[in-house]
Amino acid sequence: MYSGEALALPRVQCPNHPDAILVEDYRAGDMICPECGLVVGDRVIDVGSEWRTFSNEKALKDPSRVGDAQNPLLNGGDLTTMISKGTGAASFDEFGNSKYQNRRTMSSSDRAMLNAFKEISTMADRINLPRNIIDRTNNLFKQVYEQKSLKGRANDAIASACLYIACRQEGVPRTFKEICAVSRISKKEIGRCFKLILKALETSVDLITTGDFMSRFCSNLGLPKQVQMAATYIARKAVELDLVPGRSPISVAAAAIYMASQASAEKKTQKEIGDIAGVADVTIRQSYRLIYPRAAELFPPDFKFDTPVDKLPQL
Repeated sequence: MYSGEALALPRVQCPNHPDAILVEDYRAGDMICPECGLVVGDRVIDVGSEWRTFSNEKALKDPSRVGDAQNPLLNGGDLTTMISKGTGAASFDEFGNSKYQNRRTMSSSDRAMLNAFKEISTMADRINLPRNIIDRTNNLFKQVYEQKSLKGRANDAIASACLYIACRQEGVPRTFKEICAVSRISKKEIGRCFKLILKALETSVDLITTGDFMSRFCSNLGLPKQVQMAATYIARKAVELDLVPGRSPISVAAAAIYMASQASAEKKTQKEIGDIAGVADVTIRQSYRLIYPRAAELFPPDFKFDTPVDKLPQL
């Protein structure tokens, strides 16, 4: 048995200032005394990472470590080692069987969740959603999958509904048609899964309003800030005056954008607005007809009209 003193490593210190805290020069690999500048040790090995990892690359492969990044959403954090198939003669025995085999393969539940996470990332990338929404969607999917409350439903449908819920919870709602456009699931199936998930997780989402979509729709249409502010004001005023009972916020927002654009120099057709908002021309006309009789009360006081209110299209 070795004594503790025999195993003690020599302490690096300055002979003139033993109590001084040494400063390490990483570029030169030197240990320097801050009091007198004496180089106490040289050729110090840097045990840090030799690669740079940026903040937005945490979930991607980290080249400074061996193996994939840890995934807390999978069982065991996915801290497993997978041995790939060998290619050389030394990888096989005399009977042609692989010498090195995986003792544990990924479970079916982990494989299903991993496939769903990839699908969620693909959908989010198609509509330019940030990383925090992807993380929230992954957590929602994991909760639903582990509860097994939606048995019989396709994982892609559950993932699409989770993405819709995550967008609403994060304050950047997307329409069902927008989610449907980037997934392979019908709008009706996503809607069914949406209701079932809210019931299973006993959670709720805030009601969507016209303001949630206004800035995005106007930006996609290339409308100036003045028209966007006018459309927002018109939609809010129409709801306050109860002119559009039973109408969805998306159709009201589309009708408000149509009215504001027709009163300005940047005029847009119903079809152009409908393509961006994801509503039919007839839906825009129906909502527009409800708010048109009181159009004079809906515009903000400082709005600069290119077309007077009495000259707006009556449809």
